[in-house]
Amino acid sequence: MTTTLKPRLHALSVATLLALGLVSTAQASTPDETRWQNQAKAITITRDDWGIAHVHGKTDADAVFGMAYAQAEDDFNRVETNYLNALGWLAQAQGEGESAIWSDLRQRLFVDQEQLKQLYSKSPAWLQSLMNAWADGLNYYLATHPDVHPRVIKHFEPWMALSFSEGSIGGDIERVSLNELQAFYGQAGEPVASIDTPSSWVEPTGSNGIAIAPKLSASGHALLWINPHTSFFFRSELQMTSDAGLDVYGAATWGQFFIYQGFNHHIGWMHTSTTADVVDEFAETIAHKDGQLFYQYGKEQRPVATRKISVPFRKPDGSMAERTFTTYATHHGPVVREQDGKWIATALMNKPLEALEQSWLRTKASDFASFMKVAELKANSSNNTIFADDKGEIAYLHPQFIPKRDNRFDYTKPVDGSDPGTDWQGLHALNEAPHLLNPANGWIMNTNNWPYSAAGPDSPKRENYPRYMDSVGENPRGIHATMVLSGRKDFTMASLTSAAFDSYLPAFARQIPILVADYDALPASDPLKPKLAGQIALLRHWDYRWGITSMPTTLAVFWGDILWDKVDKSDVSEGLSVYDIMAQRAGAKARLEALAEASDRLEKDFGSWGVPWGEVNRYQRINGDIVQAFNDGKPSIPVPFTSSRWGSLASFGAHRWPGTKRYYGTSGNSFVAVVEFGEKVHARAISVGGESGHSDSPHFDDQAERYTTGNLRAVYFWPEDLKGHTERVYHPGS
Repeated sequence: MTTTLKPRLHALSVATLLALGLVSTAQASTPDETRWQNQAKAITITRDDWGIAHVHGKTDADAVFGMAYAQAEDDFNRVETNYLNALGWLAQAQGEGESAIWSDLRQRLFVDQEQLKQLYSKSPAWLQSLMNAWADGLNYYLATHPDVHPRVIKHFEPWMALSFSEGSIGGDIERVSLNELQAFYGQAGEPVASIDTPSSWVEPTGSNGIAIAPKLSASGHALLWINPHTSFFFRSELQMTSDAGLDVYGAATWGQFFIYQGFNHHIGWMHTSTTADVVDEFAETIAHKDGQLFYQYGKEQRPVATRKISVPFRKPDGSMAERTFTTYATHHGPVVREQDGKWIATALMNKPLEALEQSWLRTKASDFASFMKVAELKANSSNNTIFADDKGEIAYLHPQFIPKRDNRFDYTKPVDGSDPGTDWQGLHALNEAPHLLNPANGWIMNTNNWPYSAAGPDSPKRENYPRYMDSVGENPRGIHATMVLSGRKDFTMASLTSAAFDSYLPAFARQIPILVADYDALPASDPLKPKLAGQIALLRHWDYRWGITSMPTTLAVFWGDILWDKVDKSDVSEGLSVYDIMAQRAGAKARLEALAEASDRLEKDFGSWGVPWGEVNRYQRINGDIVQAFNDGKPSIPVPFTSSRWGSLASFGAHRWPGTKRYYGTSGNSFVAVVEFGEKVHARAISVGGESGHSDSPHFDDQAERYTTGNLRAVYFWPEDLKGHTERVYHPGS
């Protein structure tokens, strides 16, 4: 344990103190520094042998202070960058500049910092104390680490926590197109920080969650599978405890002070991205009259609201400049683009105070009833939730923020804003959305698919709900999860992990037989007949399972990615999925030519079309940069699982990069955990790569090999678990 400095240490040189990381403690001169030091004495951070922080404080606020400090230690860059995005301040950072103006403008259309300051002042005292502690923890980190140079935020204010209060990987705001926003508010040819990439490079967003009832587990206890699919290194793994009763473990999005997905003594929860339609667009009819703008609403014309938004940005020479925009809004929301002569306003959830309350309070719930009481805040719009607890209850929740709408209208497209009938009509009660509690089949799952297969035959019935409760339908992972969960009665933590890493690829089980039939129907005179004979023979006998040594996996993924990019996505508007288009609309010629192209690519890059999947599909992290550069000449690790696009429950979103032949992953499985509830909760987990964002840390890559093989490590949740597994114990600032 680090102890308080003795008086004789004050004679040490500043250089020595800097080297020890104690200079601010020795030279405290401001009231804030003194206050931070005093609070730090009540906080203990224990680093286990994986570098994971177990933070304890006398109060919940102490735990938040220590948690924020520990996150900054592990990766301050990610903490700050998340708030640059959330506040609309990214363009102020060196290296971002003018091209980030549009993402900042988009954020500021919905997030007004003056409003956040007012919400902070009106927030309950308990929440203010947590926000204060969060800012103090980050500021104390900066004060004690003068070698860390923030890109923009040199001092954190408590109200800033309200700008990023929900935790999802890509919030609702990101559905607004930057290119279309620029086309509406900007000038032709202006730079926009967006990249057009092949659609096969975009990993499906979302996650897997599974809950097993006691009657299907070998131990008679409920089990929970936590498997978010995010961009890599998006969350840190840690534990927060306090003498006030807080004791929660899991994944926290960098910079947030609550555990987003995890468990406490009694309950666990897993969020998956929802397919419910909770973000809507309204096509506004605009009229100009007497120099003013109006929009039609029923029989009246209402004035268009205008607001000046100034966006500072950093120029290439390092100096600052500013762009000011006149922005527009109707009662539906801000105007974000134009389509067919109509202005399109976007409506979405904007409840930062309630979202932060809900995000924190659920971590302290003790059973399903208390969890649901917190859910009544209705400030979660983007997530389904899978729940399990030590009473043996398992549950499924749809998002709690779901606007009531007239089911006659198709809200997946812009609706007529001039028709009052299209307006939101309040929010649905929680029991009006698809939900489950202890279904008879004994398991619940969600894979970002519709809720109507969440519990097999005991799932909610589609006909009982408005169509906007789902906008996507089933997906290959949902089919796969149903397969591995059905008919089992003996689940353990190990067997549930094995099921969640099952190697079957149901999308290819559907697509490859069609491709083989296409080949068999070719006349012998067709040049593709001899060219593809070996490839078809390999695929014909494939069991549709991934593996490091699997050559069919490589060939199928290359073929699937090429065909995915070539099919006509306009058919999606007719209600067909891309999988349907590949199988039904693409045609035999396109499917076979895609296989020939895949074979040519493999032969060019690897010398043969028969290449083991692990030779192609790799995990690599060279440094702590948020945007990684990949290099075939530098070390990497083979990964057996594929993109979730093909139905792999374990997800690894990888593709070629500029200058590479191999596929390198940047998203998919991140923090993964299996939890068993009983007299005492037990868990195993893995975090992609390692806990630290510093390449010189032993915890930068110490979990990488375990990650690629699904070899989850023990979680040290209880104090006795940490015995023999403690690397360091200290107070913040020491």
